[in-house]
Amino acid sequence: MSAILPPSERLWWKHPLDRLEAIWIAIAFIWCMVMFFMMVFWHVYGKQNLSTETYKVDVGQFTERTQAFVDKYTVRTETEQEVPVVAPPEGEDIYLIGRLWNWWPILELEKGKTYKLHMTSMDYNHGFSLQPNNINIQVVPGYEHVIKITPNESGMYSIVCNEFCGIGHHEMVGRLYVK
Repeated sequence: MSAILPPSERLWWKHPLDRLEAIWIAIAFIWCMVMFFMMVFWHVYGKQNLSTETYKVDVGQFTERTQAFVDKYTVRTETEQEVPVVAPPEGEDIYLIGRLWNWWPILELEKGKTYKLHMTSMDYNHGFSLQPNNINIQVVPGYEHVIKITPNESGMYSIVCNEFCGIGHHEMVGRLYVK
């Protein structure tokens, strides 16, 4: 018999299973189950994945909420485009918009305080990647993604779009400050 040619009998599943073949199938099945339960274990106990809430949202209403948030808590502007830097108090809902080709506004948070971050995209899929912490979220237009964050280290963090979103994708970098 050749591995290149089709089997002489078409009902191959009715043939007895070789002992070595059965051992390898059992090993593969056990390994799949171990990997499956490890995913659940790391999600619950390892705190490796973010538990996000996602809601369908009207982008116009989300823009209004974000603008009200920016108007209320702006402390200064930065960059050539004069992007507002927003410093909300602890426990406040904070808003971030991804759009061609920037993250708006710049957030300034306090170390050890908890915030609810609401994000959406105005146009295309964007990837929210907080560097150097390796937090990754797919931000989809028409959906509001909500995560609880508690910064534990001071510094400046970059928010990078890691989902190709067009010709200006390489310039889509935002900032997050932690005091």
